[in-house]
Amino acid sequence: MSRLGSPYELKSLSLRNRIVMSPMCQYSVDAEDGAPNDWHFVHYVSRAVGGTGLVIIEMTDVDPDGRIRNRDLGLWSDEQIPAFKRIIDELHKHGAKVAIQIAHAGRKALDAEPPVGPWNEPFEPTAKTPRALTTEEAWKIVGQFADAARRAVEAGVDTIELHGAHGYLIHQFHSPGINKRDDEFGRDYAKFGVEVVRAVKKVLPPDMPLLMRVSAVEYADYGYDLEHGLRVFEAYRDAGVDLFDVSTGGEGPAGARKPGNYPGYQVPYARAIREKLGVPVMAVGLLDDPKLAESVVANGDADLVAIGRGMLRNPYWAIDALRKLDGPNHRAPIAEAYLRGY
Repeated sequence: MSRLGSPYELKSLSLRNRIVMSPMCQYSVDAEDGAPNDWHFVHYVSRAVGGTGLVIIEMTDVDPDGRIRNRDLGLWSDEQIPAFKRIIDELHKHGAKVAIQIAHAGRKALDAEPPVGPWNEPFEPTAKTPRALTTEEAWKIVGQFADAARRAVEAGVDTIELHGAHGYLIHQFHSPGINKRDDEFGRDYAKFGVEVVRAVKKVLPPDMPLLMRVSAVEYADYGYDLEHGLRVFEAYRDAGVDLFDVSTGGEGPAGARKPGNYPGYQVPYARAIREKLGVPVMAVGLLDDPKLAESVVANGDADLVAIGRGMLRNPYWAIDALRKLDGPNHRAPIAEAYLRGY
């Protein structure tokens, strides 16, 4: 039997397999009120029917001005909870566990007037110039992360993922090339993220794991390397992160160092973080081939595999992958109504 199809447990989180739906923005909140709608209901529930072990709901922002676009999801108000709960309850009916990726886009909030960040430099020459947050404002956003996490728990999630990658606010604070502050959030690059982790942990059930997506390295010419990343991620681990979802880049235009953009190009970073920090990791990035995804788990490179674009193309990626890997003895959870198709 495949390792990809085997169950996985982390604290209170119990998954039917090692397959994760990667969080992918849909930019489909037509009312621009942050609440998910019927598009999101169909989008996420179909992946649960399709056999996915863990569904991570896309980047969900802690503040209206923390959205990449105004059609993004948000959890800045208790009024948004019921729309998320409707989706999460249905995902559970079909055997999937659920996370929400909590985030603030910082200087990459394209519709904010103006965006905010640790410093006043845009992420690319044509982007809006952000306003540097005051120390008090940074602490306020820490509290907003905790408030959003509390709402996610009330909506019924099984775990939460903090977005500390791809050039969004937590990432911006821990990047020396972006964060040029001289206050407490500049003297210690990990401090903002650490305070977010601590604040969020306080509102989670004691046995609920906390996940965090990180960019292991940056690609801009000012970018940090893996050694810097490991120092920051170690601080996040010690503050309470239980599993790292390992990606790369996103902070700005690539310089001399560029992403590989070939299948599995980020897997070595996932393995390095797993080995150096002694924590579970999730691998992501062009892992659509079931045999490649299986090898990542079977080789011990990662504990979980996140599928992004492959699952956009095929809601039933998980079922199809497990049937290909395991043949007649597969563990793919096929809905009774669909059995005739198999």
